[in-house]
Amino acid sequence: MAWIPAPSPEESSPQLASLLAAEADPETGEVDEILRVHGLDPQGLQAHLALYRAAMRGTRGLRKVDRELVALVVSRLNGCHY
Repeated sequence: MAWIPAPSPEESSPQLASLLAAEADPETGEVDEILRVHGLDPQGLQAHLALYRAAMRGTRGLRKVDRELVALVVSRLNGCHY
């Protein structure tokens, strides 16, 4: 759980609720805490998603699974909790 109060989809503006719904896990319907925290600033959330998509889709020489593994290793090296 994030220590920064983050809006739930039900508490969000229609624009933010739409962004969060598009990013919800298809199996559980849950939204990652980091995305909900970015939801405090919908423009910031849009920028975060654009950066993530560019980083994860912009390297055509790597398979998606390889990009995810690189992200995992970097996150672990940086001590990220998520």
